Amino acid sequence: MDVTRTQWIAAFLKSQSTLALATTAGDGAPQVAPLFYLADDELRLYWLSSASSQHSRNLKRNPAAAVSVYSPTEQWKDIRGVQMRGAVAVVTARSQRREIVEAYCARFHLEPLFQTAIARSRLYCFQPEWARYLDNSKRFGYKFELTIKASLA
Repeated sequence: MDVTRTQWIAAFLKSQSTLALATTAGDGAPQVAPLFYLADDELRLYWLSSASSQHSRNLKRNPAAAVSVYSPTEQWKDIRGVQMRGAVAVVTARSQRREIVEAYCARFHLEPLFQTAIARSRLYCFQPEWARYLDNSKRFGYKFELTIKASLA
């Protein structure tokens, strides 16, 4: 994997806050949900969700997912974003969950009011296996792709 390109994508992911998560419903229909997330240097994405949400139920049945993150813009020249495919798992290690949830709460300024909801939520980790970076500011249609080897979260 190209370290420089991975670092480029990681920096972009860390500069944004919301992803579009695509999952597959039980009837095979695609579904998309917007979610706040945190990114790490290995391009893994983390978010909190209720186990009863539609996307969480979809992931329990089928952990395969796609994600899109992009900068809001109204000019085609400014389109920049990342598309990824991979799998999602629930983070069950208490120390890892605590560390990520603390960073998540700090990043999104979640007040103590949210603590009950957070305690009831599951922490999910998206592990990408493929990524495409797009950046029209370089030139129309500029992109590169990466195949990503999974590492332990």
